[in-house]
Amino acid sequence: MKKAITLLVLLALLAGGFFAWRAWRTIYGPATGFAPEEQVVLIPGGAGLDQVVDTLLAKEVIRDERLFRWVAERKKYAARVRPGRYVVPHGMSMNDLVNKLRSGEQDPVRITFTNIRNLPQLAGQVAKYIEADSLALLHAITDPATANRLGFDQATIIALFLPNTYEVWWTVTPEELIGRFAREYKAFWNADRQAAARKLGLSQSEVSTLASIVQAETGKASDAPMIASVYLNRLRIGMPLQADPTLKYALGLDSLNRVLHADKQVDSPYNTYTHKGLPPGPINLPEPRFIDAVLHPATTDYLYFCAREDLSGYSNFSTTYQQHMVYARRYQQALNKRGIYR
Repeated sequence: MKKAITLLVLLALLAGGFFAWRAWRTIYGPATGFAPEEQVVLIPGGAGLDQVVDTLLAKEVIRDERLFRWVAERKKYAARVRPGRYVVPHGMSMNDLVNKLRSGEQDPVRITFTNIRNLPQLAGQVAKYIEADSLALLHAITDPATANRLGFDQATIIALFLPNTYEVWWTVTPEELIGRFAREYKAFWNADRQAAARKLGLSQSEVSTLASIVQAETGKASDAPMIASVYLNRLRIGMPLQADPTLKYALGLDSLNRVLHADKQVDSPYNTYTHKGLPPGPINLPEPRFIDAVLHPATTDYLYFCAREDLSGYSNFSTTYQQHMVYARRYQQALNKRGIYR
């Protein structure tokens, strides 16, 4: 009898231990159902527990809804649902998942943008990375109060946004994001760059405006300081910039379009054939390397440049109009040969 009782006790202990281990493993062991190394979960502002559960099931982050709700209830997660972007690694336990979501420990997102032509395009690109939509972001950027507060106007506010990679929270508001860009802009325009701009007799926005033209003219880093020198030389002697990219901007043409003689009569402050000096603001978002090309231009006497006839992206430079026309005719013939008339 004693042996039987002992055996029953041992069996009961083993069974209890097994179920205890199974319960522990269910809560603290791997609980995710997806195959990749990680899964991204986005919880928008105002979401409740049911919406979180639907998202987790759709992403296969959880396999057992009842268990998740059971753990969430005991940790009072329903009252502490926090929006954000959460990266869930493969094999994460149910306990750690609830703890992560309840704590609001977001994982940052990296915003990258280059080759941006205007503010609507910028808003559309940035909105891909954050919770706010592009219309809300564009409204915040174009609000006159934003430009006034930061020392810009409606034509120059685009200069605030330096193409780069930025790490932010997915839940960042448009106002917070603009503040972040403003801090990066201030850090970029350090004492050395400010001194270089003053030496040229240009404001920071004017430097960005000229840099945007240089960027539109060439993608070749080696040519950028040379092209900057041409435009600075023209500004210095009061010669119109006669920059084709500003005409394309005024006309809404693509960068590949050919500029025609009739285009030079367009009535626009961005027409640098009929208006001397710089246009009202940047015609795109200039990258830092083009801003630095303007701040540190090549030392030349060049007043003219023209794209090479081999369409390599490089330019021919000249000091006289006569030599410039030789290069220009070669380039025009190359366009004609390729059937590029517009």
